[in-house]
Amino acid sequence: METRTTYPSDLSDRAWAILEPLIPSVKPGGRPAKYRRREIVNAILYVLGTGGSWRMLPHDFPPWRIVYYYFNRWSKDGTWQRIHEALRDQTRSKDGRQATPTAGSIDSQSVKTTEKGGYKAMMPTNESKAANAMWWWIRKAMSWTSR
Repeated sequence: METRTTYPSDLSDRAWAILEPLIPSVKPGGRPAKYRRREIVNAILYVLGTGGSWRMLPHDFPPWRIVYYYFNRWSKDGTWQRIHEALRDQTRSKDGRQATPTAGSIDSQSVKTTEKGGYKAMMPTNESKAANAMWWWIRKAMSWTSR
């Protein structure tokens, strides 16, 4: 297999060891995987970290359609949420706190709306909060795996 350029968003071996059990494996009896899960996760992290578009994914990653397919599939099946919770629990334990938070806070702020208003103004954005939170927790987990 060809080696590719490494990017700052790539997972270290230690970070991958933490994430690998949380990523769904290939379904038994199905077609063999053409791309390794680690490469798909690295490609997802590249897009999330750079803020680039899926179609502008460098060619040394798996094709953008494959990467987006898995990102979307794992968003819908709760994989990113499970990763977020597992990394949060591990990070809190490393920091000497209880794994699961015992309290939370909700904050609100005033936001001016457009004068136009209407249906379009009230449409939610298509950002994935789970993916953004997952990216933060991976960065946090990577920082303490390099200690």
